[in-house]
Amino acid sequence: MLHTPSGGADSGTAAADNGLMSIGTVLNVLREEFPEVTVSKIRFLESEGLIEPQRTASGYRKFSARDVERLGQVLRMQRDHYLPLKVIRECLDALGRGEEVRLPSLGRLRDGADGEPLGELLGEPEVPTAARIGREELLAGAGIGSEQLAEWESYGLVAPLADGTYDAEAVTVATLVAELGRHGIEPRHLRVMKAAADREAGLVDQVVAPLRLHRNPQTRAHAEARTKELAGLAVKLHAALVQSALGVRLP
Repeated sequence: MLHTPSGGADSGTAAADNGLMSIGTVLNVLREEFPEVTVSKIRFLESEGLIEPQRTASGYRKFSARDVERLGQVLRMQRDHYLPLKVIRECLDALGRGEEVRLPSLGRLRDGADGEPLGELLGEPEVPTAARIGREELLAGAGIGSEQLAEWESYGLVAPLADGTYDAEAVTVATLVAELGRHGIEPRHLRVMKAAADREAGLVDQVVAPLRLHRNPQTRAHAEARTKELAGLAVKLHAALVQSALGVRLP
């Protein structure tokens, strides 16, 4: 661990002059993007070797701008990719050596995707996915006919938006419904899954609602990111519960 030179009572002043920040200041900076981060979380990441803040002679932590940047990277990889700390440490170490690192893509299925570059995760924006698609695009994308889609809509598995279009996730839903049908699971059997998904979505909404209503506009802006994070965790939990109930280990 790095240490500042001993200097008695002047150590704190020297740290401030060198542009170093206290843990409270770091917390305020990080909360603009990560409103739920805590002092305990920062200390835990330090104990795991993800950051190495300097220390004053009296033992107070002092963080450099690089420390804060690295903390942001760690929190972002946890939030967006659910990576364990060991993997995060290896990724950042590789990045420090100038190597290209690709992280596994979670969430929306991507044909032939082998992960996304770490540089994109750390700040370069992704190419946005189309928010809406037409009915014909949905039929073509899922490889189904109009009668099948109409049946699925009657069960609430797929639903058009007010203007008659569909959100992009509808293709994924339709593709999975079709695949389950090939295994003998009919759309009417999936109503229980739709009901469970609606309840899970309601639970996520309850948790995120305070962020959406927060006075801080930056906190409100992060409500969508928090929604995606909780949705991803809910999906993983649902899969684990199904796996446990079946008594099998899935790949």
